[in-house]
Amino acid sequence: LKSAAFWPRAPARRSCIVSDRFSTPVKAMKCFAAVLFAATAVPAAVSAAEVSPIGKVVQLISDLQTKVIKEGEEAQKMYAEFSEWCEDRARDLSHDIKTGTAEVETLKASIAESDASILELTTKIDDLAGDIATDEADLKAGTEIRDKEHADFAAEESELVETIDMLDRATGILEREMAKGGASMLQVKNAKSLASALSAMVEASVMSAADGSRLAALVQTSSQDSDTDTDSEPGAPDAAVYESQSGNIVGTLKDLSEKANSQLDVARKTETANLQNFEMLKQSLSDEIKNANKDLDAAKMGLAQSSEAKATAEGDLETTSTDLNADLAAKADLHQECMTKAEDFESETKSRGEELAAIAKAKVIIIEATGGAEEISYGGASFLQTASRSRLSSKADLAGFEVVRAVRDLARTQNSKALMLLSQRLASVAHSHSADVFGKIKGLISDMIEKLENQASADATHKVYCDKQLSETNSKKTEKTTEVEKLTTKIDQMTAKSSSLKEEVAVLQSALSQLMNSQAEMDKLRGEENTVYTTTKADLEKGLNGIQLALKVLNDYYAKDAAHVSASGSSSGIIGLLEVVESDFSKNLAEVVSTEEAAFAAYEQESKDNAVEKVTKEKDVEHKIKESAFLDKESAALSADRLNVQAELDAILEYLSKIEAECTEVAETYADKKAHREAEIAGLKSALDTLESETSLVQKRVAHRRFRGTGILAA
Repeated sequence: LKSAAFWPRAPARRSCIVSDRFSTPVKAMKCFAAVLFAATAVPAAVSAAEVSPIGKVVQLISDLQTKVIKEGEEAQKMYAEFSEWCEDRARDLSHDIKTGTAEVETLKASIAESDASILELTTKIDDLAGDIATDEADLKAGTEIRDKEHADFAAEESELVETIDMLDRATGILEREMAKGGASMLQVKNAKSLASALSAMVEASVMSAADGSRLAALVQTSSQDSDTDTDSEPGAPDAAVYESQSGNIVGTLKDLSEKANSQLDVARKTETANLQNFEMLKQSLSDEIKNANKDLDAAKMGLAQSSEAKATAEGDLETTSTDLNADLAAKADLHQECMTKAEDFESETKSRGEELAAIAKAKVIIIEATGGAEEISYGGASFLQTASRSRLSSKADLAGFEVVRAVRDLARTQNSKALMLLSQRLASVAHSHSADVFGKIKGLISDMIEKLENQASADATHKVYCDKQLSETNSKKTEKTTEVEKLTTKIDQMTAKSSSLKEEVAVLQSALSQLMNSQAEMDKLRGEENTVYTTTKADLEKGLNGIQLALKVLNDYYAKDAAHVSASGSSSGIIGLLEVVESDFSKNLAEVVSTEEAAFAAYEQESKDNAVEKVTKEKDVEHKIKESAFLDKESAALSADRLNVQAELDAILEYLSKIEAECTEVAETYADKKAHREAEIAGLKSALDTLESETSLVQKRVAHRRFRGTGILAA
C-alpha cells in the first residue's frame, strides 16, 4: 500500500510546490488544494513511523515559505544596491549640474567682459591710428616748412654776407683813396648824390662796375624802403640825407653796412628761434607718435588677447552647455528609471507579501483543521484497540513500565528536566491501574513530542528571524558605512580644494596690495618729478626770457646810437655770448620738456598696465571666492547629510548590538539544541512505537478471543 498508493503520485505534487513559481496567492492556493486532494485520497494504511501526507504538505509549504522569503531578501538586497546607486548617481549629477550652471554663468560673464574690452580696444585703436596719422602729417608739414625757412635763410644770409663784405671793401677803398687826395676823389666829393658818387668811383676805377651796380641797387632799395616806412631801420638814411650829405659817402656806406649787419643779426635770430621751435615741435610730435604707437601695439595685443579669450570662453561655453544639457537629461532619465524600479519593487513586494500571507493562512488551516482526521486516517488507534484497553494483561503493564524506564533513561542521558518530569508522570499513570493506562501514557508522550516539536519549530523560527535580522542589519551597516566613507571623501576633497582656493585668494590679495602700494609709490614719485619739472621749466623760461630781453635791449641800443659805433666790436662779443646762452637755455628747456613728456607717457602706460592687472586679479579673486564659497556650501550640505547617515548608522549599530545579544548563543548553540531535541523526540517516538506494538498485540488477542467466543456461540 505504501509504495503503490501514495509515493508514486507524490513527486508530481511536490514538483507543484517546490518548483512552481506563484505569481499570485490564488495560484498558490490552487496548487496547495491539488496537493491536499492527493494526500487525502491515500488509504489510511501508513505506519506511525512514516511521515503522513498532511505532514509532508506542511513541510512543503514551509519550504515554499523559506524560498519566497529568501527570494524577497535577495530582491531587497538588489533593490537596496540599486537605490544606493540611484542616490549616488543623483547626487553626482546634481553636483555636476550645479558646477556646470556656475561655469556657464562665469563663461557668459567672461564673454560679455571680452566683448566690452574688444569694443573699447577697437575704438581706442581707431583713435590712436587717427592721432598718429595727424601727428605724422603735422610733422611732415612742419619739416617741409622748416626746410623752406632754412633755404630762405641760407640765401638771405649769403646775400647779406656778400653785401656787408662789398660795403666793407668799398668803404675801405674810399677811405684809402680819400686819404691820398687824388683828382678822382675830388669828383666823388663834389657828387650831388650817392649814385653820382658811385658812378664817379667806377669811372675812377676805384671799384669795379659790378660792385658799383650792386651798391647802386642797394641804395635804390634803401630809398624805396625809406619811402614806404617812415620808421626806418637805424643807420638807413633816406633820400634827403643822401642829397644833403653827398660829400659824406663813407658815412653813408657805413650806415648801409650797419643796416646790413642788423638785418643779418635779425635773420640769424629768426633762424635760431625757428630752429628751436621746430626742434621742440618735432620732439613733441615724435614723442606723441612714439607713445601712440606703443599704446597702439598694447591695444592690438590686448585686442588679440581679448579675442582669444572670447573664442576660448565661447568654446568652453559650448562644451559646458552640452555637458550641462546631457547631465540634465541624464538626471531626468535616472529619475524615471529609479521611480519605475521603485514602483516595480513595491508591486513585487506587495505581491510577495500577499503570497506569503496566503501560504501562511493555508498552513494554519491545514494544521488546525486536519489534526483529528490525520490521527484517524494515518496514526490513530482502532475502535477495537480502544475497546480492549481496559483488559490489558500484566505483560502490557510490564511494557508500560519499560516505557517509563526508557523515558527516564532518556531524560538522564539528555539531562532534560522536562523528560524527567514526564517519566514521573508516566510512572504515576502506570501505577494508577486506571482504565486505559496505555492511552494516557500515549497521550502524555504524544503531548511531549508535540511540545518538543513546537519548541524546535520555535527555535528554527527564531533562528530564521535572527539570521534574517543579522543579515539585513549587517547589510545596512555596510551600506551606511560605505555611504559615510563616500561622503567623508567628498567632503575632504571639497575642503582641500576650498583651502587651496583660499590660499590662492590670499596670494592674489597680497599681490593686489603690493600692486596698489607700487602704484601709490609711482604716483608719489610722479608728483615729485612733476614738481621738479614745473620749477625747472619756470626757471629756464624765466632765464630764457631774461636773455632774450637783454639781447633786445643791447641790439636796440647799439643799433640806434651812432655815437657808440666804436664799441660795436665789444657789443658784438657780448651779444654773441648771450646768443650762445640763449641757445643753451632753449636746448635745456626742450630737453626738460621732452624728458617730462617721456616720463609722463611711461607713467601713464605703467598705470594702465597696473589697472589692467588689478582688474584681472580682482576678477580672479572674485571667481575664486565664489567657487570657494560654493564648495564650502556644498561641503556643509554634505556634512549635514553625513550627520544624518551617521545617525542612521548609529541606530543600526545599536540595534545590531541588541540583536546580536539576543541571537548569539553563549551556553548552547542552536545546532546542539536541535541535536538534543531530535534525540529526545526520537526516544519518545521509540517508546510510543513500543506501546503501539503492544497495543496491536493486545488487539489481536482480543480479536482471537472474540472469534473463539463467536464460534462457541455458533456451535
